[in-house]
Amino acid sequence: MKLPTTFQDLIEEANQLDLYKKLILQLNKDFLYANIDLDFDEDILPTSLKLLLHETVYKLIQEKFAEYLNLLYIIDVSEDVIKSLDGSDTLILAEQVLFLILKREWQKVWFRNEYS
Repeated sequence: MKLPTTFQDLIEEANQLDLYKKLILQLNKDFLYANIDLDFDEDILPTSLKLLLHETVYKLIQEKFAEYLNLLYIIDVSEDVIKSLDGSDTLILAEQVLFLILKREWQKVWFRNEYS
């Protein structure tokens, strides 16, 4: 599996494989496990998804850091990759983290689809 390098690539691949809705369901499931009140509609547009995720991650970093760390743990985002990010600008950091979250969720959906 070759992971997408941009948000647009990820969305295009998910749509091509008809897995976009499953990606949304996986996000909803993991956010629920992390006890974060965010529930995406299955028909959410990718631009809206990105905007809402960016806003949520940004608020978590700024206001609820423990919940942010818990979310990363539940989704299983690599700690080493998170540590390697430049945290000097929280807005940019939130955008980078949201893409890491989407990539990890995409891996889960893709593997489940491929091997089930």
